[in-house]
Amino acid sequence: MDELDRHLEQNVLMMSQNDDDSSDTSSRRGGKQLKLPLVKPMCVETRRESGFHRSSRTCLELIREAMLHHRWQEAAEYMTSYPQILEDKTNNMLQQYKELVWRIGTEILHHHPKSTMEDYNIIYECMKHSGVKRYLMICLEHSFHLMLHGHFEDAKQHLSAAESWRYGKESAAQLQRTKLIQAYRSLLDYRIWSDKKFSHSNNNCFDSDNQGMHNYFRQASVNLKEILRNPGVWDPFILSYVEMLEFYDDWEEALKVLNDYAFDNSFPPNPNAYLYLFQHLKRHGAPQKKLIKVLKNLYVLVPSHELMLEYSSLLLQSEKKSNIQKALGIVLEMLDFACWRSNVDVWKYLQAIIHKLQTEDNWESIVSDKMASRKDWWPALHFTSFHACKDSEENPELLEVKASLIKILCPDRTLRYGVEPMTNGE
Repeated sequence: MDELDRHLEQNVLMMSQNDDDSSDTSSRRGGKQLKLPLVKPMCVETRRESGFHRSSRTCLELIREAMLHHRWQEAAEYMTSYPQILEDKTNNMLQQYKELVWRIGTEILHHHPKSTMEDYNIIYECMKHSGVKRYLMICLEHSFHLMLHGHFEDAKQHLSAAESWRYGKESAAQLQRTKLIQAYRSLLDYRIWSDKKFSHSNNNCFDSDNQGMHNYFRQASVNLKEILRNPGVWDPFILSYVEMLEFYDDWEEALKVLNDYAFDNSFPPNPNAYLYLFQHLKRHGAPQKKLIKVLKNLYVLVPSHELMLEYSSLLLQSEKKSNIQKALGIVLEMLDFACWRSNVDVWKYLQAIIHKLQTEDNWESIVSDKMASRKDWWPALHFTSFHACKDSEENPELLEVKASLIKILCPDRTLRYGVEPMTNGE
């Protein structure tokens, strides 16, 4: 709908350009020009507008009005006439018209109660051959629609055809889109491989079936491996490739792929990259030192991640005293986020950390340093009478844990949490 509005605005500007000179002349004759902002009309009829353009503009307005009010049958009826705009050779907006027909057509089909897969195929094939500039992106979107409806083999055929498509001198944009198509085609190879793996595990398969399954692995792995040469966020592709590598017991290659995905500085920061690497390392019994290194990087990106509990637990298990202080900071930072403030496990971790910290002589100063930036707002976040009432009703165990930490975390504050303050007479 935004695309439609932008296009209508472009039409308004283009059609009103011819009247600009006469408008300027008349405003000069009238003396001072008005400074009041004027509302730009959605449709402007000009003296030089042809009948063809006038009818096309009116048709587009009617389509827009029908779509805004979800009258999809009416929009579809008008849409049967609007593609005639593609025959217009009098201006340089043909590419915009093509994309508009493509976008509006698929949007109407998506909402029309009687649309069929054949209707989608017709409009996609029509738009593919209406011009070469958007051919690859239309092919990719077409395959997405087929995948969404479970037609994986058809989607793969469309992507395979697009993968081998070339036009003129290959541009950088065309090369990038081709790589994207290759990646999604490989993802479909993985999907077929995964289905065969499932049937293989439930049935007694012959060697020929295993060979066919391995062929899909080889086809998928070529382009999935190639993805790591192109910086980006490739989560589903990486996971698919790693799953296949692990199935064939290629643990070293799987680990290399995940390490590169997480620690290659040319890739954008991605919390999931560290999550996948951590899960892989943990599955294969990696030492604590490696697990801590991965979670340290995840902590920098997402300090509220649920794995921070495991990170603090690993730090507590280590022998370094400094790690206990790190664990304290991690759990306190988790409790800075509202999503964790009623989680009893996090508060128990905090209690355990402080209990272990109390074996050191300067533990009070350590806690005080960590709480220095929080002392003005933490009580209002965690230790009010409202919190006490709520915790008492919903989770008495949480109330007990929090109450035991008040004097340690906020020693210079008298807080109405857990117990009512004593009166002077008492």
